[in-house]
Amino acid sequence: MNKVGILTLNGYFNYGNRLQNYALQEVIEKLGLDCETIINKTNLQKQKSSVMKSGIEIFLEKSIKEKIDMINYKINKNRIKEFNENRYDIFEKFSKKYINETSFSISINNIPKDLENRYGYFISGSDQVWNPNDSAVSEINFMTFAPRCKRLTYAPSFGVSKIPQQYKEDYKSWLEGIDNISVREQEGAKIIKDLTGKDALVVVDPTMLLTKEQWLSISKKHDNKPNKKYLLTYFLGGISKEVNKKVKKIAKQNNLKVVNLATLKDKKYYATGPSEFIDYINDASLFMTDSFHGCVFSVLLETPFVVCDRLGHTKEQNMSSRIETFLEKFQLQSRTFDKVTDEILFEKNYIEANEILEIERKISWDYLKEVLEIRKDYDCIIN
Repeated sequence: MNKVGILTLNGYFNYGNRLQNYALQEVIEKLGLDCETIINKTNLQKQKSSVMKSGIEIFLEKSIKEKIDMINYKINKNRIKEFNENRYDIFEKFSKKYINETSFSISINNIPKDLENRYGYFISGSDQVWNPNDSAVSEINFMTFAPRCKRLTYAPSFGVSKIPQQYKEDYKSWLEGIDNISVREQEGAKIIKDLTGKDALVVVDPTMLLTKEQWLSISKKHDNKPNKKYLLTYFLGGISKEVNKKVKKIAKQNNLKVVNLATLKDKKYYATGPSEFIDYINDASLFMTDSFHGCVFSVLLETPFVVCDRLGHTKEQNMSSRIETFLEKFQLQSRTFDKVTDEILFEKNYIEANEILEIERKISWDYLKEVLEIRKDYDCIIN
């Protein structure tokens, strides 16, 4: 049975999540296989890691203005709920149009007995499907319900640089049950090596396996997109006072309108879906972000970008592992907030990055072809 079940993070709220899901599906189908994403509704109550900051700690670190914004958010939660529902609907429509999702769902306590027989193999990835601090992540993401020969991976991310002690034994056991492992970051490969002694191949995010032309083919202009040149921002962890000051300065000096995505401070841009996200990045004069996929699409669409540290996380908990691997791999370390200079701020020189991308694409495509061909060459015998 040449049908693949993708196990990733499900949800209708994050651009990168939706776009990586779509990309992996497209790649698998291009290899001649049927594919669908399995809806996983697992939601575990997890013990907080010691490196995670509490809501109070994060609140106290905010500026006075940010504290006021957070309080206003609480006060206006009903109105905000409407905006969130509208945005959710847009993401859901994108998913229904472009992603083959199952009509059924599973969870840690509800796995159909015949699930393993419905698919020839399962692929865990991409995104942070192995993040120990995510309540949606469980042994399901390591495909323990399926025979070993049906367990495949493509670019899963741990989202952290260290596995909390309380999860190490489980992770060791789950990882040892997978033969061919690929990961998205070097830190992930190190975690696997330390826990199991196994070597994992570092591959590119599935979004990078599609070309600029392929992405633009599903892009869409947002109704509120400005007619003049603009500076685009997309911050998942909020924007620091220092970064906000820099954004305003750059915009003023270069006569750019500021467009802030995914923040209720800019409500007219808040209800922006994945297709519009692609279009916004493609036409931006400059893109400032703390998002891994924000960086990825900047390279794919050849848009000048600046990457900033994400607020509200300690060194162990932040997203730097993902982004550092990406910047180092594509020789783009100069695009960080503390290193970028005015001389290269609007530079669109991605010649070296594109050359590296072609090499990385081949490695990643070859990996997928190899692991999928291995599975197609023999019947998976279930003991």
